[in-house]
Amino acid sequence: MSKQSIFGRVAQLARANINALLDSAEDPQLMLDQMVRDYTQNIAEAEQAIAQTIGSLRMVEADHREDLDAAREWGTKALAASQRADQLRAGGQAEEADKFDGLAKIAIGRQLDSERQAKAAEPGIVSQREVVEKLKTGLQQMRNKLDELKGKRDELVARARTAQAQSQVQDAIKSIDILDPTSEVGRFEEKIRREEARVIGSQELAASSLDAQFESLEDAGHRGEIEARLAELKAGRSALPR
Repeated sequence: MSKQSIFGRVAQLARANINALLDSAEDPQLMLDQMVRDYTQNIAEAEQAIAQTIGSLRMVEADHREDLDAAREWGTKALAASQRADQLRAGGQAEEADKFDGLAKIAIGRQLDSERQAKAAEPGIVSQREVVEKLKTGLQQMRNKLDELKGKRDELVARARTAQAQSQVQDAIKSIDILDPTSEVGRFEEKIRREEARVIGSQELAASSLDAQFESLEDAGHRGEIEARLAELKAGRSALPR
């Protein structure tokens, strides 16, 4: 995977608008679960890609340092050879001096080659460092987004459970309204009242029958008194009140 594609993928994921995605989702909780899995996988892939990019950068930096060290080393050798050539020439040993000047020239050539290699690598190193920093920033944004996703998912799950509990309570209330137990109590109470009324009626009926019996006895006594007085009257006794 190229640096450009890695950076583009990290930036795209980091800019994702979670709220907008949730608004368009049929089942936000399922979508969040899937997004958490996708983000976790993408972060793992991005971490591997960034690690490879950083590894490549460190190798280029190490080569750059070696070129700089080699340039300094060849420069030191060139200086030493030149100084030796000057000493030999001052001592009248021109032929030997020319040999050391030749060695100095070779060292300088090697120094220039190392310097050119180091200089040629510098723009790429600078660019690669910038890419690595951007990738690190994007990766951190992805991690922050993953935390946000997990928070949203946990919040949504809690809200869904609360809504489910409220729905169950509401259904229970509706069932109570439909099957009102007080109506059964009311019917039972009405049944008792009817029984009480029947007992009262029976009592009244029994009482009226008893009254009638006493009235019959009184009527019988009254008729007996009339018959007794009539007998007395016939017997010649006075029928006047005693």
